Amino acid sequence: MDSALQLQDLTQRLAVLEAEGAIRRLLARYMDLCDVPHAPVQVEQLAALFTEDAVWEGVGAQAAKSFGRQQGRQAVTAFVASYLPPVEHFALNLHLLTSESIAVEQGGVTASGQWIMQQVCTYSQGGSELFSARLNIDFACVDGQWLIAHFRTCRLFNTVLAERSA
Repeated sequence: MDSALQLQDLTQRLAVLEAEGAIRRLLARYMDLCDVPHAPVQVEQLAALFTEDAVWEGVGAQAAKSFGRQQGRQAVTAFVASYLPPVEHFALNLHLLTSESIAVEQGGVTASGQWIMQQVCTYSQGGSELFSARLNIDFACVDGQWLIAHFRTCRLFNTVLAERSA
């Protein structure tokens, strides 16, 4: 392989690695904003993570019924913010991600990823649950910034957590 082709190959590989890193940071920021306790989230902070025509939806019977389908940056951010402080929905809400798979498409302007998410939550009205869901997320690079284009969550498992007695 001549040096020009090697340089082109290395440049492409570097672009993929940088895109994967940016996508990881983007999803980590989203999860951080969704964790509780957290300072009240400004809707603009959430909106900045999504494309103009973003879709956020529950997939599968249980998730579709619970979450429905939101389309457009404003609808998506209003929906997500409806669960976050200052709304008193969660007293505690933590997201843990594992089993990551990210694929950056040729040209580096779109990507898709899949994660398994565990969510532990305690509701403001009492009671705690543990959830597991498969997240399938499409991303778009807009003006050099990676954004969430299509967020899909499919519930795999949930259980009520028993409170320990003293």
